[in-house]
Amino acid sequence: MPFTFKKQIFGFMDLLRFKKLVPKRREKLAEGSSEPLPQTYRVNETAKILHPGYQKANLVKIAQNTPDTKTFTFETEHPLYFRAGQYVTLGCKINESEVSRPYAISSAPKEALKKHVALTVKKSGFFSGYLFDTAKVGDTFILGDPSGDFCYEPLKDADHVVALAGGSGITPFFSMAQAIADGTEDHRLTIFYGAKTEKDLIFKKELDALASDKIKLVYVLSDEQREGFEYGFIGAELLKKYISGDFTVMMCGPQAMYIYAEKQLEEFDLPRRRKKQEANCAGVREAEQVSYNLIVHIGFDTFTVQADARETILTALERAGLRVPSKCRAGGCGFCHSKLVRGTFSIAGDDKRRLADSKFGYIHPCCSYPDSDMELIVPKV
Repeated sequence: MPFTFKKQIFGFMDLLRFKKLVPKRREKLAEGSSEPLPQTYRVNETAKILHPGYQKANLVKIAQNTPDTKTFTFETEHPLYFRAGQYVTLGCKINESEVSRPYAISSAPKEALKKHVALTVKKSGFFSGYLFDTAKVGDTFILGDPSGDFCYEPLKDADHVVALAGGSGITPFFSMAQAIADGTEDHRLTIFYGAKTEKDLIFKKELDALASDKIKLVYVLSDEQREGFEYGFIGAELLKKYISGDFTVMMCGPQAMYIYAEKQLEEFDLPRRRKKQEANCAGVREAEQVSYNLIVHIGFDTFTVQADARETILTALERAGLRVPSKCRAGGCGFCHSKLVRGTFSIAGDDKRRLADSKFGYIHPCCSYPDSDMELIVPKV
């Protein structure tokens, strides 16, 4: 049925209002201040601190912690705001490859506001080995935004955090202890720090200096018995010896520690929200050495890349010298998600993709291994 327009008596009034619209706007503009608009706003300046994006970072100090661990201190272009326990990506060009890795921040959040951030690195893997053996004071790197949710959340965490650290997994808890000591954070922290021998304990002297009524330290050695140290592994009986009441447990260390700790924590019947694990990067998988061709679209450019079935797709892209998005390297953050045009793949561990990514054919190259020739559309950095 066709629409019939009915003439209304008030239509004439609408026309008068419309004719007055421009003169009224001119009146309001004339009443306005002649002062120039500000060039920047406080909210924008705050956003630059919260989300500075990629920035250059100059290596200003290297300290040897243990035979296989060093702490690298960087001076950044801009201040950084982060929560104790979070990580940043550190990258540079090595030969023809654009390489980056995520590292937990070991310095205090307050230091980052002064443009200084420290990363403690264990010699393990390609990029960490490069840092350990080759990096020197004065070198320039690219630093990413602070990221991750491995930090204390007052709304869902208990006031008492029980930290289970293995080896270099002490890094985020050292930052957390400093934040509590300087008043940035306000909760109790009990650290169970496991290592093979006393010489393998990183930051022991610094941690002992931070001990207080809010920060407790329990050192656990697996390969030697010494006075003042617990012996063995961090298990249920040891936890009961030092803690009671409600608590949130946070774990950072090797995968074997997670498997053992999960079993031991069953005795405490903790709800899921009270247990946190820092994800480990996807590494080399046990598979037959097969080479596949990857067709990679980045912006208006197309590349053909050789990929080893044993390594992640992200590693293949970096080896080819392509600059591609990378953060957690564990499949959790979704920063690297790329559109799969064709091909098959396997995922390291659990599938952590968002439902939308899975539904619309996106994969996370950082934790995906090629099982055939593939074609991908990768976001431009």
